Amino acid sequence: MDTRSLCRMVNLLLCFMEVLGAASNDDGWSMKVQAEVRAMEGYPVVLPCSFTHPHHTLHSSLQVVWRLGHGQGSTVLYHCSSSTGARTCQPGPQQDQRYRLEGNPREHDLSLRINSAALQDNGRYYCRVEVPGHAHASYEDKMGTRLRVEAAPRILGLSVEGSEEAGYRAQCRVQGSPLPDVQWLGPDQLMEGSDISPLSQESLEQHYTTSQLRDVLPGQQYTCSASNPLGKDQATLYMLPPRQVQVSGEAPPLLLLLSLSLGFKVLLLLGVVVWLPQGGGPAWLRCWFK
Repeated sequence: MDTRSLCRMVNLLLCFMEVLGAASNDDGWSMKVQAEVRAMEGYPVVLPCSFTHPHHTLHSSLQVVWRLGHGQGSTVLYHCSSSTGARTCQPGPQQDQRYRLEGNPREHDLSLRINSAALQDNGRYYCRVEVPGHAHASYEDKMGTRLRVEAAPRILGLSVEGSEEAGYRAQCRVQGSPLPDVQWLGPDQLMEGSDISPLSQESLEQHYTTSQLRDVLPGQQYTCSASNPLGKDQATLYMLPPRQVQVSGEAPPLLLLLSLSLGFKVLLLLGVVVWLPQGGGPAWLRCWFK
C-alpha cells in the first residue's frame, strides 16, 4: 500500500471517529442535583438542579418540568416554556405561585424554589429539561432530590372517649417531623407503662401520631406533652366529674332563685297596673298608662 492510500485511510478513520464522537455528544447530557435537601416548615427552600448538553440553548426554545414522584403516579408541580431567543421561562396561567424557578435555564440552572414549605411537601422531586426540535434532546435525572421538611411538635387535638361502665380513655393527636415523642403527665406524676399506647401513625411519611392514655379518672387533670429536637408542645385536659342526677322533683337552687326573681317582677308589674287606675302614683305615670 502506497503512502497516498494510507493517508486516505487515516483521514477516513479520523472522520469516522469524529462522526461517532458527535453522535455520542448528542446523547451526552449530564445533570447535577442534590441527593437530599432539608427545610423548615413555613420557610422557603431551593432544590438545586443544573445541566450540560451538546446543544446551544441561547437561541433555542426550552421547556422545564419539575415533578413530585416518578412514573405515572407523579404530579407535575412546575412547567415553563421559553421561546427562541427569550431570556426568561414563562409558566402557564394555572401555575401554583408557591413554585418558581430560582435559576435561569439559559444559564443551565433549573433550580426550583418552594415558598412556605409544608409537611405535605415531603417527597422525591425530579427536574427535566427539553430542547424541542432536536432528536433525543431531553434529559431527566433518574435519582431525584429527596426533600425532608422538618417541623416542631404541634398538638392537634386532645379528647376523652368511653363511659363510666367501660372506663375513660384520653387521646392526644400530634404532628411533627421528626415524629414527636409523646408523654402523659397525670396528677403530680409521669404516666408510664401499659396505660399508654400509640394508636396510629396516620401518614406514609409518619408525621402524625395519636397516643392514648387508658383509665383516666373524672375530676383529674392530665397533660399531653410532645417533643422532638426542634421543640416541645403540650396541652392539658381536665375531666369533669359525672353530672349529679336530681332525684327529687325540686328545681336546682339557681333555677329556683331565677324563678323567684322573675315571679316577683311580674307581681310588681301587675300591682302597678292595678294601682294606677285607682288614682295612685304621679300624674306623669298615670298619663303614660292612659
